[in-house]
Amino acid sequence: MSGAPLTLYNSLTRSLEGFAPLDPDKGVRVYSCGPTVYNYAHLGNLRAYVFTDTLSRVLTWKGYALTHVINITDVGHLTSDADAGDDKMEAAARAQATSIWDIAAHYTAAFKANLSDLNVREPSRWSVATDHIAEMIDFAKKIAPEHCYELETGLYFDSSTVPDYGKLAGSQDDTREGRIEAVEGKRHPQDFAIWRKSPPGEQRQMEWDSPWGMGAPGWHLECSVMSLKYLGAPFDIHTGGIDHREIHHPNEIAQNQAYCGCSDTGAHFWMHNNFLVDRGGKMSKSKGGFTTLQSLIDAGVHPLAYRLLCLQAHYRSELEFSAENLAAALTRLKRLVMTVTALKARAEGDGAVPAGWTTRLDEAVSDDLNTPKALPVLDELLADKRTSPADRLAALAEFDAVLGLNLLTLTREDLRLRPASATLTPQQIDDRLFERKAARVAKDFALSDTIRDELAAAGVEVMDGDPLGWDWKPAL
Repeated sequence: MSGAPLTLYNSLTRSLEGFAPLDPDKGVRVYSCGPTVYNYAHLGNLRAYVFTDTLSRVLTWKGYALTHVINITDVGHLTSDADAGDDKMEAAARAQATSIWDIAAHYTAAFKANLSDLNVREPSRWSVATDHIAEMIDFAKKIAPEHCYELETGLYFDSSTVPDYGKLAGSQDDTREGRIEAVEGKRHPQDFAIWRKSPPGEQRQMEWDSPWGMGAPGWHLECSVMSLKYLGAPFDIHTGGIDHREIHHPNEIAQNQAYCGCSDTGAHFWMHNNFLVDRGGKMSKSKGGFTTLQSLIDAGVHPLAYRLLCLQAHYRSELEFSAENLAAALTRLKRLVMTVTALKARAEGDGAVPAGWTTRLDEAVSDDLNTPKALPVLDELLADKRTSPADRLAALAEFDAVLGLNLLTLTREDLRLRPASATLTPQQIDDRLFERKAARVAKDFALSDTIRDELAAAGVEVMDGDPLGWDWKPAL
């Protein structure tokens, strides 16, 4: 492909490597670990999909044909990410006294709505775990004779039967092994379940017959089966959160090696985004309480402000989430929207893309998806008075294709989301602000203060002296 050579960080080798498709005729094949649909995704979960979307946008923008699969986990993922405890889906169904299938449908729809709000593009295929149970059983039957053993609780993978087990995770220590479920009879602490038998006398909502009894697949099995089915092996890139690098992905690699009878890991590149952290540590549903994208929207924050917050940090760096950081990202987004609106008003005719700007964008994102380096280039482009407004807007379309901020279509009105708790409409707010300005001109400061206090009580913060001239914003 033309342009700057694409370099990506490979977690397997812990190094930056030049990227090229394994099979140019098949384009680039990417598999991304999707959500377990037992609850709403928190913002930390969603950071992974802003990263994956950036990867897919860069690949497409650079001219590669792309096949991208994201799975939906609706069975098998236990209440600890360390492969221990109860099945998350079964536990959620019991807690909400409803069908596990309804749980899966509700939270899958909510997750997809989150991605749409973040302007994350649809993958080539959504792959649902429970649609592939027969293939999982067939996969397990093939690897079982040489790589698995059966206990009363299910079929377990013997991690000593594959080369370099756990290489992806790096150093192995007792802390990591302590995070894996302790099961009586396991040969090694890091061995993991391929098939979990339903406990005697207990009927699960999701269970299937197998050579090892009624039960359900282990969490790791689905990704090996679905990536192999839809992308072949080996494929180009496997993505996920950095927590998957420690247990889930090493176990997936072990299954892949057992299935092919070789040392191939299944994917050429293994790529992981870092955590979103708050001041209390990484964001996690298991900590009890988490921030969802909808909670930001309900507070009047446009979801693309969160996307911009993610893009301001490199995907491999920890990103701190705070109200202050989010507010700063929203202000930056407002400035960008105001600048683009002004350019639109001055643009004449269709512009042509100046090569220098796209070259700099290409250099930034080809350097391991370096969006923090690309964003200042965008700022420079929009401020470049030597380039006509029409040409700047033409170049902006290229940045929009990669960054996904929708700056060519986003408006000032779009960014004024009405908080869920608001008692006034935007028009009513503007009318009250007009009355307040008239009162200030008349030096009726008592009325001015009264209107300001009424707006504050309605969830609206009046922004006197705001350099952006925004007049008001939803109170966070």
